[in-house]
Amino acid sequence: MVDALLQIPLLGMEVEPFLVLLVTALAGGAFGAALGALPAFIFTGFVVFLGEGLAILQREIGTIEAVPQGELAAGVTGVIGFGAITGPHIAFAGGVAASAYAGKKYPEMSPDGWDYHFGKNILYAFGTKPDILAVGAVFGALGMLIARFSGAIGLPTDGIALSVVLTAVIARVAFGYPLVGKAAGSSLLDMSPFEREEKRAATDGGEVAAEHADRLATEPWLPHQYKWSGVTAIGLVAGVLAGYIWLQTQSIFLGYAISAMSLLFLQLGVEKIPVTHHMTLIGAVGAVLFLPATGSQFVALLAAGIFGAISAILGEFTQRIMYSHSGTHVDPPAMAIAIAMLFVGILYLLNLLPNAGYLGL
Repeated sequence: MVDALLQIPLLGMEVEPFLVLLVTALAGGAFGAALGALPAFIFTGFVVFLGEGLAILQREIGTIEAVPQGELAAGVTGVIGFGAITGPHIAFAGGVAASAYAGKKYPEMSPDGWDYHFGKNILYAFGTKPDILAVGAVFGALGMLIARFSGAIGLPTDGIALSVVLTAVIARVAFGYPLVGKAAGSSLLDMSPFEREEKRAATDGGEVAAEHADRLATEPWLPHQYKWSGVTAIGLVAGVLAGYIWLQTQSIFLGYAISAMSLLFLQLGVEKIPVTHHMTLIGAVGAVLFLPATGSQFVALLAAGIFGAISAILGEFTQRIMYSHSGTHVDPPAMAIAIAMLFVGILYLLNLLPNAGYLGL
């Protein structure tokens, strides 16, 4: 009875560890707001890269003195990289919510040359502004709770990716943006208004004040990465590379980490850097699924490329619906990962796949 009273319902945690995690998640979300969502996610890449590197080293040399096999690497990757410090569902989510809040509260902060609604500017670091840090903190904690809850009830998908999506949707609604927005073209999938550089009237969709009337009518997530052919091609490439990394290192997340780190160049203004972490992660999963099923590394590599391309297409499809027509960032890679891993999880539970990738089902 005492043990039951010390448990947080539906989260499977004792009270004190939960409070420690909650306070850290609040700080992690504020950290994401201070740095900006994209810089915070780049830190995720570096920390996961470190953790996966340690894991590979430990597998090669055995235990490090006084550290059980795998424990150090799991701590860096899981507790920090995907945890309350730089976990995307906490730090990145806090930064995304901060941008959404600032887009309404402080539109004058939008930097010159930013053609989209300021609520979508995930490159922007908000520094030490207390109210914005508070928004980041609240959404960092919310992201932690969503991810923990999804894991506790056994949802067959990536709980971190799902949390990133849900917190962004909640922020969009909470701060008065349309859930999807009004399409300027023939449909939500039509990107041609962007190609024609059409501007949105202030009253279109009712989601922006008059001072935002000059923003683009349709705002693709990545102006250099939205055409189906190019998206598919980079997905194939990224998937194959991630599959090869897994075949050589047994690390599902190393390719993801490299993709995340590459976004440092995008943050620094290098043009046309592709965003590929959803492609490399799902590409690695393709290799994980097909190697035991076929026994062929070549087939596993081809599967990785196909899975990478599928994830790339999912990212593009979801950005055209959930990103391009409203005023805040809802993350296409997170949507792609959540959807792809939901299919993997369900097929595994139906005994149609040999494993569930990295899902703990």
